[in-house]
Amino acid sequence: MAKIMVVDDAAFLRAMLRDILVKAGHEVVFEAQNGREAVDKYKAVRPDLVTMDITMPVMEGVEAVKEIRKFDPAANIVMCSAMGQKNLIIEAIQSGAKDFIVKPFQSNRVLEAISKAIE
Repeated sequence: MAKIMVVDDAAFLRAMLRDILVKAGHEVVFEAQNGREAVDKYKAVRPDLVTMDITMPVMEGVEAVKEIRKFDPAANIVMCSAMGQKNLIIEAIQSGAKDFIVKPFQSNRVLEAISKAIE
């Protein structure tokens, strides 16, 4: 079981991810609506893993990955993206994200990415 922070500006997508994660036995320790909130809360919550949306207001996901990795180089982050965000996914992986999952979420793919990232 991992302690996971879910970051997405869409409440229904956070709820969908939370549902998949909790059913698999993980604990969602915090939900953030943008990258700035994610960076601030990461320091306090210290989750085992972060699911990070790419496109958000206030601070984009890629920027948040860079900030979190500056604070904790060992941070486990899995990006969540819509189709067609290939360049942003590549930038996120180069910035330290471990994997990515595509919306709409498929639970087997979400869980596979999470296990791989926290191994």
